[in-house]
Amino acid sequence: MARFKEEVRLEGHIIDSEVLPKVFRIIMDLGGSFEVAEIKVGRHKNETSFAQLEVMCDSEVQMDAILTALQQLGAVLSSQEDVKLKPAPCDGALPDEFYSTTHMPTQVRLNGRWVDVQSVEMDLAIVVASDKSSARMVPMAAVKTGELVAVGHDGIRVTPPARSREREIFSFMASDVSSERPKRLIIEEIARQMQATRAHGGKILIVAGPAIIHTGAGPTLCRLIRSGYVQTLFGGNAIATHDVESVLFGTSLGVALQDGQLVEGGHRHHMYAINAIRREGSLRQAVESGLLKEGVMYECIKHNVDLVLTGSIRDDGPLPDVILDMGEAQRKMRAALQGVEMVLMIATMLHSIATGNMLPSSVKVVAVDINPAVVTKLADRGTFQALGLVTDAELFVRELTQAVGAD
Repeated sequence: MARFKEEVRLEGHIIDSEVLPKVFRIIMDLGGSFEVAEIKVGRHKNETSFAQLEVMCDSEVQMDAILTALQQLGAVLSSQEDVKLKPAPCDGALPDEFYSTTHMPTQVRLNGRWVDVQSVEMDLAIVVASDKSSARMVPMAAVKTGELVAVGHDGIRVTPPARSREREIFSFMASDVSSERPKRLIIEEIARQMQATRAHGGKILIVAGPAIIHTGAGPTLCRLIRSGYVQTLFGGNAIATHDVESVLFGTSLGVALQDGQLVEGGHRHHMYAINAIRREGSLRQAVESGLLKEGVMYECIKHNVDLVLTGSIRDDGPLPDVILDMGEAQRKMRAALQGVEMVLMIATMLHSIATGNMLPSSVKVVAVDINPAVVTKLADRGTFQALGLVTDAELFVRELTQAVGAD
């Protein structure tokens, strides 16, 4: 007979969104069993359903794994206790059994009432104010000694995204990354979403890889920026370096962008480009001095795009604008994400995953790469809301620019 038992409740569109069968499967896959104590099925499109289950298993470890998985589907312990809190033992470390967050809307129960947790992001801790009036998600490294950290599973409620009642592209195709898809129709719908986002003042972020420059899509991206469809741009040393190289030498990776021919000695061009900017002091100073008169970096600076460039161990140079302190880079990225409602991740795996980890599930995400494994990996790392599109970066940017009507 099972030694550990917990009662959980689920409410919402748990039938048509297939949450309830997922709950059953998770419990059994993790070695537990269940009994349905009560169930009420909504009979109309807008009527929610309710289920109360008794979950049983043989060990505390099993129960912890089951409850952790079920909470991500919106399950709540029936006990209705306040969230359990423990003080952080030291700066940058968390108490045992701390709750690791998802990127979905989350609430904690404080003094008998449910309170929204602010700054939603996956893989953080929940820190509660000393007067227990508010809560926020905080990176592990930013937690201070003695701060009250949520532990265990009691008093924590997650709201998973409801299945859309309309055939909205970000809901019914987000998990399909096949290359055999009607790309023009999808790109046209992405363009409509961008237009709607800008119409009410929402921000659009582009996470840009150097393939945008290598494939000759740089000038097309510049059109998107000039037309007001880019408020924030994330990238690394590579896209900025090769963008500058393309402006100063007409090449990217030493290949002429006009005819695709390898230029003699062109493999040194990116180093010359880096050196030119370092001598100026920054990309902005290179624009102001007249060294840079066009290009993606030029347009970002001229149109006040919030530009965050972050480094890696493999970077040449790097450019003086590239942030090498990873803690500072995370802080800059989080600050720049405020107000972002839509993200286009184009041909950059590591920056895409890093950005995806910082986004709440409500943000619309488009992930574009020629390699389907990159798009799949983004979803596997938790950004399940991402619409994956397997295609060439230049084709996507060109078609998208035409679809939004960028000049």
